Formats: sequence, C-alpha cells, structure tokens
Amino acid sequence: MKLYPEGGTLITVVVPKSGGVTSTKASVVRWLKHEGDRVKAGEPLVELETEKVSYELESPSADILVKLFARETAEVPVGEPLCEIEESAA
Repeated sequence: MKLYPEGGTLITVVVPKSGGVTSTKASVVRWLKHEGDRVKAGEPLVELETEKVSYELESPSADILVKLFARETAEVPVGEPLCEIEESAA
C-alpha cells in the first residue's frame, strides 16, 4: 500500500493462495474491469485459473482501478501483483 501526496491510498491486489490448492501460479483468463474503471468492494476484477480451479478475484476496496500488471493469458506467481486500485481520501 502506498500513500499519495493528495491523501489517497494505492492498494496493490496480488494473486492469492487458493484454499487447499497448492498452485504456485495462476493464469489470467480475462479482466472483468479495466484501467480507469470505478470498482466497488467485493466486485469481481479478474477471472483466474489454476491447474485445479477457476475463480473470480474480487476487489478489496472501492474506487478507481489505475494499473493492470498482467495481460490476459499471462501466468502470475502467487503473491505477485495483478493490479492497483487508488482509494481516494474520504
């Protein structure tokens, strides 16, 4: 998490460990939101797939999706960043 001088916060969304699945990476199937889109907490951002499961990763917070780090079809290691969301100061 980074702080902007204007008072906003930048939240980095990473590839999570999937419960009970021992995968070390996930493939980006498709982005459901794109750079510049407003997102809500709990809203699906991206569809990910491991060797055993496909799932939608939800936004941890609300505001603007400012940066995508992985393109569709890319394999991203667990713990690596997928995107950043700028949360403005309230």
